Amino acid sequence: MQDTELLHEGLTLMGLGMGFVFVFLTVLVISVTLMSKLIGRFQPTPAAVPSSGNGKKATAAKSQNDEVLAVISAAVHRYRSSRRQ
Repeated sequence: MQDTELLHEGLTLMGLGMGFVFVFLTVLVISVTLMSKLIGRFQPTPAAVPSSGNGKKATAAKSQNDEVLAVISAAVHRYRSSRRQ
């Protein structure tokens, strides 16, 4: 095989490979765009959450968060004090 034939085969293979990748990526972009539009069209709209003026739930969650924070702080303190010895 001559150098020019080898170069020609290499360029042909490179063009084929790049063309295949380009076509694949184009099909991928088109399919993702179509799926996005289909999901946007057929997905039901989310129901609005009614806001309740009840403050008991917020207070209960706040006290529970404070308790969790205290437990985590105690665990970290105990871990650090045991590592010093």
